[in-house]
Amino acid sequence: MNRFWSPAIRSLEPYTPGEQPRIEGLTKLNTNENPYPPSPAVTDALRHFPTDRLRLYPDPNASRLKDALASTFSLTREQIFVGNGSDEVLALAFMAFFRQSRPLLMPNISYSFYDVYANLFGIEFRKLPLDDRFRIRLEDYPGNNGGIIFANPNAPTGIAIGLDEIEALLKRNSDSLVLVDEAYVDFGGESAKTLIAAYPNLLVVQTFSKSRSLAGLRIGFAFGHPELIDALERVKNSFNSYPLDMLAIEAACASLSEPEYFAQTCKRIIDTRDRSAKQLEALGFVVLPSSTNFLFARHQRITGAQLMAYLRERKILVRHFGKPDIEDYLRITVGTDEEMDRLLNALETHPEIAR
Repeated sequence: MNRFWSPAIRSLEPYTPGEQPRIEGLTKLNTNENPYPPSPAVTDALRHFPTDRLRLYPDPNASRLKDALASTFSLTREQIFVGNGSDEVLALAFMAFFRQSRPLLMPNISYSFYDVYANLFGIEFRKLPLDDRFRIRLEDYPGNNGGIIFANPNAPTGIAIGLDEIEALLKRNSDSLVLVDEAYVDFGGESAKTLIAAYPNLLVVQTFSKSRSLAGLRIGFAFGHPELIDALERVKNSFNSYPLDMLAIEAACASLSEPEYFAQTCKRIIDTRDRSAKQLEALGFVVLPSSTNFLFARHQRITGAQLMAYLRERKILVRHFGKPDIEDYLRITVGTDEEMDRLLNALETHPEIAR
């Protein structure tokens, strides 16, 4: 029954999130979750949280978290926005900046939520192809646009762009917003945060979901010129004045208080990623260079769909997109060393790989 739906909703293709199945003994490598727990400070903060406070609304401005982020990243509170996961921050940015008379530009292979938001908000957009090595070519992005958005490192390819390329884009594209989505930047990318002071049209979006192991609490944030942050606040307060609950704010502040744990966890993931990439290559895979907590790989003799089904039968879940140009690739989240060994051992027994 869809007779009560708005016309735009009838044709809308929603984002498809990664599966969250409850299967005993599952090795879950499909949604880029951190395989390690949040910092001990998070556990301690939540264990001692005074639950009587939950009868009250949270701080609508999440001022304590903004101050903690400002201290961590050497910014001011006025340069920071927080929201219910980076997906919400992105959605608010689409509403605040990209509803223009000119098209939004984005890579043709990137985070698929960009298409969804553009269609949801009635935003015209153009997709520009990656090069033959799956790299974003910022030099191809023309100046006549209503905004530019891309992930760095890109998803699902995992490939990062250097800051010099981003700055070159900002220099020649000063009349529209450039949004850099840095969900995976802590695993080997360079943050464009350092360019904010010089470029008032730059918005950088990050998340606590990946490198800080807080995907279950939905905490995202953005850095930018105070005028950009003000626009996001205006949209936020026209939609949901309380995007972050008390527990999320508490956990996020606690996470920021333990930079050593954060750095150690990221290094463990990077080390496992690099080892696993070499082992996959030894099994006949083509693996794209990754600056993320996942690997994007295809086998030279087996299709992506066949490999995903084979692994699923062995209770190993990876992500297969089945889209043009990447239909034979699998996106493999970097798990613990034990989880990655389980994946590699299963692949070694595939008849086409073992022969």
